[in-house]
Amino acid sequence: MITLNIHKRDLKEDLDALRTKGMVPAVYYGKKEKSTPIKVSFSDFIKVWRKAGESSVVTLQGEGVELDSLIHEVDVDPVKGTARHADFYVFEKGQKIQVNVPLDFVGVAPAVKDLGGNLVKVLREVRIEASPKDLPHTISVDISSLVTFSNTILAKDIKMPAGVTLVTHADEVVASVYEPKEEVVEEVPTAVDMSAIEVAKKGKEAKEGAEGAEAKADAPAADAKAPKK
Repeated sequence: MITLNIHKRDLKEDLDALRTKGMVPAVYYGKKEKSTPIKVSFSDFIKVWRKAGESSVVTLQGEGVELDSLIHEVDVDPVKGTARHADFYVFEKGQKIQVNVPLDFVGVAPAVKDLGGNLVKVLREVRIEASPKDLPHTISVDISSLVTFSNTILAKDIKMPAGVTLVTHADEVVASVYEPKEEVVEEVPTAVDMSAIEVAKKGKEAKEGAEGAEAKADAPAADAKAPKK
């Protein structure tokens, strides 16, 4: 049983001043409970929130009341990451309620271990219905059935705890294994060494020039005198 001590809160109280004093402004409400402003110890609330999450029953005690509730919503400071306000939903005794419960992936997927695939967690939580006493904190998902890349785990494949009914659509994909694609490495063309081409070109021109000079030296002079008859 998870309990949390509460104190009535005057709506005129300054919320920032309350937080400075180590309190968290909150409110509880339900179908048969009017919205009631309260305040709780920050340190106590954090302990309860970590333990109960949003799917375990928290009994609010104090100010002459004892109410079973769920942490319905927590406003978190976007900069500091600390809880600034909390809503508690009070339910009726014996009433079944619907909540979202986190999934805990357990086991080893052969398609990951043996085939080098990547596990894809499509759903991180499922919606269920149960009596408050039967609400699980998490629901385990065994991934050992993912033997090949074509295997998937559907919501209906998850084994529900006793007294718990699945509300999420039965054919929703919960997990699968992604087959990694081989990367095609494009060959980078070898850079052309322009300096080598320039040297070769000059060498060829020099050789052709030398051969031309030799040919010219061996040719008869154009202005040589013809032999006398």
